[in-house]
Amino acid sequence: MTDTHRRVSTGAEGPRTAEPTDIPDTGSRERQRVGLREVLVQWGRIGCIGFGGPPAHIALLRELCVGRRAWLSHAEFEDAIAACNLLPGPASTQLSIFCAWRVAGPPGALVGGVAFILPGLVLILALAAVFLAASPPVWVRGAGAGAGAAVAAVAVQAGAGLLPASWRRSPAHARWVIYGMAGGVAAATIGPWLVLVLLASGLVEVALRSREHGGSRGLAVHGWPLLAVAGAATGGLLSLAWVAFKVGALSYGGGFVIVPLMQAEAVNHYHWMTAGQFLNAVALGQVTPGPVVQTVAVVGYAAAGVGGGLLAAAVAFSPSFAFILLGAGRFDRLRANPRVQAFLDGAGPAAIGAIIGSAIPLALALQETWQFAVLALAALALLAFRRGVVSVLLTAGLIGVLAGLAGAPLP
Repeated sequence: MTDTHRRVSTGAEGPRTAEPTDIPDTGSRERQRVGLREVLVQWGRIGCIGFGGPPAHIALLRELCVGRRAWLSHAEFEDAIAACNLLPGPASTQLSIFCAWRVAGPPGALVGGVAFILPGLVLILALAAVFLAASPPVWVRGAGAGAGAAVAAVAVQAGAGLLPASWRRSPAHARWVIYGMAGGVAAATIGPWLVLVLLASGLVEVALRSREHGGSRGLAVHGWPLLAVAGAATGGLLSLAWVAFKVGALSYGGGFVIVPLMQAEAVNHYHWMTAGQFLNAVALGQVTPGPVVQTVAVVGYAAAGVGGGLLAAAVAFSPSFAFILLGAGRFDRLRANPRVQAFLDGAGPAAIGAIIGSAIPLALALQETWQFAVLALAALALLAFRRGVVSVLLTAGLIGVLAGLAGAPLP
């Protein structure tokens, strides 16, 4: 067990005997030997083959940094996962940036992060051009309708997978249920304001935890400015940038928590895309390599073409780079901070509820009867037979292709 791991455990379980320190620089010699070219190649490789979302990304990073190259110890890698899970935004993307930072410093973080993101971004924008074309061929429309029909089941599976760990970690199960219900209802009814519910859940838990321990300080003083600006909307590229910022900086609980927020903004408020096209966007974010958050690039493409897609991606991922470059050396303190832990004990259940609740508007977006049959089959495959998300979506897309070619009505 490393010194880092001992400090984290001590901080979580009992009083400290010394002030927390930064993550030790155990990798300084390794960083001197790892060039930016190698970072570009290795992180680019993961960006190209990283199908399957965060579990696949974490496994590939672990194999590279701990297994094959021994740039990080097992304990250091686990600490990094835990710290990245405390941050808002795409945790596996932040983990990839952090690992590159550990082996090659700030320039490595920039190169590694971009290399991890770029392959999937290029692919998803290319697919967006096909699926969002004015008159796509029948087989493309069928593939989109079939894969899109399965998205609601994917949302339920994603949320259900987070339930056990969050429930075990919660010190107050009654409040956990309340936060989860609040997130679910918000996702199903007031998508654009979901981020307010997530923030409010976290701040309420901070206040309650502080009162229980006889304290009066919390995150609320710092959080209310975010609540004040969360409803800002001015139209055009600024609105696109604001939606992308909320996706990258104010979302907790993984990539799927952004779905209800984006659906309400892109479909209902700004009318950048139809409900069916949004389902295609979510499906594309699942079947392409790299972070699921790249779904926002499809929304950007629908709003303003390739430039809009690139802008949305740049804004959405910028907070992840900022969090690592500015705070990676202080991850130990972040993990030990009781207010941060309390905030996530509130925001986390709300995010899980939002992920599951997002299945309702996603299912309501379906238009054809045969799509509901595909949804039922997808739910059975994912929840009962535990099939992989990518294979289920590809199978659903194939069913859609066959349905379209057979003359079935397409949305």
